[in-house]
Amino acid sequence: MSRRNRKYAVPGAERGMQAFKTEVMKREGYDVDPSRPDDVKYEVAKELGVPLKPGGNGELTTESAGQIGGKIGGSMVREMIRLAQQQMADREGQ
Repeated sequence: MSRRNRKYAVPGAERGMQAFKTEVMKREGYDVDPSRPDDVKYEVAKELGVPLKPGGNGELTTESAGQIGGKIGGSMVREMIRLAQQQMADREGQ
């Protein structure tokens, strides 16, 4: 599975998002190489029983691919929401 050319709304945000992914997935208990955070998808796939391999994965169903991305993206979104709630609570407490 090749990495897509993502377009971030904020120029230069890619490095920060990759570091965020590394931090979140480590907290979720995954072994993440900070220099290759996208490779965590293979560990997630193995846990879910999805036969993801480097290179072509044309035989994967949309559902299987979505399970992998959903686990990673869902964890990141939950952490973003937690951080936003914490910021709002901190502002209210001032």
